[in-house]
Amino acid sequence: EVRSWTTATKQSLCLMWQKVKVQLMLGMSFLVTICWYCRRLYSFLAQLLKWWSNYLQRKLIRNLSVLTEVDLLGYSAREWKGETKQAKHMREAYEELFWSYHIKYLRQVRRDNYCVLRAVLFQIFSQGIPFPSWMKERDILKLPEKLLYSQGCNWIQQYSFGPERYMGPNAFGKLRKCMETLKTNWTEISATKDHEERGNVCNTLFSDESKEHKLYEAIKFIMLYEVVEAYEQIKNREEPIHNLFSLLFARDSSSDPLSFMMNHLNSIGDSICLDQVELSLLGYLLEVKIRVYRLHRFNTEEFQVDYPDEYRREWNEISLLTEDDRYYHIPLF
Repeated sequence: EVRSWTTATKQSLCLMWQKVKVQLMLGMSFLVTICWYCRRLYSFLAQLLKWWSNYLQRKLIRNLSVLTEVDLLGYSAREWKGETKQAKHMREAYEELFWSYHIKYLRQVRRDNYCVLRAVLFQIFSQGIPFPSWMKERDILKLPEKLLYSQGCNWIQQYSFGPERYMGPNAFGKLRKCMETLKTNWTEISATKDHEERGNVCNTLFSDESKEHKLYEAIKFIMLYEVVEAYEQIKNREEPIHNLFSLLFARDSSSDPLSFMMNHLNSIGDSICLDQVELSLLGYLLEVKIRVYRLHRFNTEEFQVDYPDEYRREWNEISLLTEDDRYYHIPLF
């Protein structure tokens, strides 16, 4: 009887285990399936999020004409790979900037023919540098009208707006809009005291290509206006002018304001950038010292150059970095 009872108990337990075993196997299979699907769903959502993030980043980078800061030596290593003489020269120049000039980062600037104007104006705005003293004394909105009517420069109708080229009779009205854009945005940004907020305003402004181009054309026109003023002073033998105007008028291609406009200004933004004389003129009229690190001139006296070479001590300083005197970036100390 004991043996039969034991056998019956074992058989009962075996039957129960068989039923529980099936249930456990089904439950485990279900849990494994759920985990597998959750893992696949997580992987899919992660890939989707990564794709969306990259898309937004590409969209922002494509629109933003001055990119966020990057490590200087990292940029140098990426851009100048290999063991050619030029690559080694450039890497050495970047290392010199890093160790001797304490430049740790740079901001890449969109490579077009507005590049130098963009790099200069972005720094003026981001640093909150106010209007030059002469602009505070005059209404820059009236400069096109003064040049056309008071000084009889009817030829400004041949002014070209970078890639848009010749505008004809519409040039005057478009110049007014460009000057308004410059004055409005410069006033707003210089009045913004919080550095982070000013940076956000600059990023927004330098993501709007149409508005950007108006700023650069306004600066170009101010350069033309200053050249006309200096030319009149020379003709009337008035007070001495800055020596950069003597250099400018000594060129066969810019012996007077009209030739300066036709042969130089009209092409800026379209097919050429500013040369060194015009860079000096830009610094002079904006009242900033523009310090340029010319990497292709490394180990020469022209590695670091200031534009203009004569400047006032109270002027603010901004810096540019160039590898070829054509395209410029913004170095950060």
